[in-house]
Amino acid sequence: MTRIFLIRHGETKWNKLMKYQGQTDISLSEAGRRQAECLAGRLRTKRFAAAYSSDLERAHETAKTIAAPHGLEVRVVSGLKEISFGAWEGMTHDSLIGEAAVEANRFFSQPLPEAKSPGGESFQELQERMQAALEAIVSAHPDEDVLVVSHGAAIRSAICAALAIPLSQVWNIRQDNTALNILEYHAERTVVARLNDATHLKEEKQAG
Repeated sequence: MTRIFLIRHGETKWNKLMKYQGQTDISLSEAGRRQAECLAGRLRTKRFAAAYSSDLERAHETAKTIAAPHGLEVRVVSGLKEISFGAWEGMTHDSLIGEAAVEANRFFSQPLPEAKSPGGESFQELQERMQAALEAIVSAHPDEDVLVVSHGAAIRSAICAALAIPLSQVWNIRQDNTALNILEYHAERTVVARLNDATHLKEEKQAG
């Protein structure tokens, strides 16, 4: 059995402002860096065979922070990056007007697998490349624990695949910044052993 410790990146300024980030390369905020440090402390005693992240800076920096105590170099896999929101990137939901607002309401309620933002990517496309990336990592690390840092929608799509639930339910899965999910890859099935675990942030909230 291979275990993937699948983690969402730390907070960015755009997260705080509720802007659609998608594949825009936004770095971590100071709060996001503290969140990554909290999770690094929590996972310090784990033994990881390897560490991977998407090629977006917010995920890569989060992964480097967590991997540092283990002496691991973070390997970049573009298939782990966030869904593209196309023309909506850099905007908030409230700033969308007219038909764009109608499309966004559909996209963020119960999207069809093929639905996409203007110039963006569909959840079906996202899930296919995310699954390909994870399956390649699992194949490279049989019976090992692996650290993987990705993004909210990308992780949600992987969890939908693991649970065999339709992508129309993708937004029903919560993913907080630096949330820990554990996927166990058995020969016959994938088991979601942990979901959206952010208990390491209690200390951060108390300090704030």
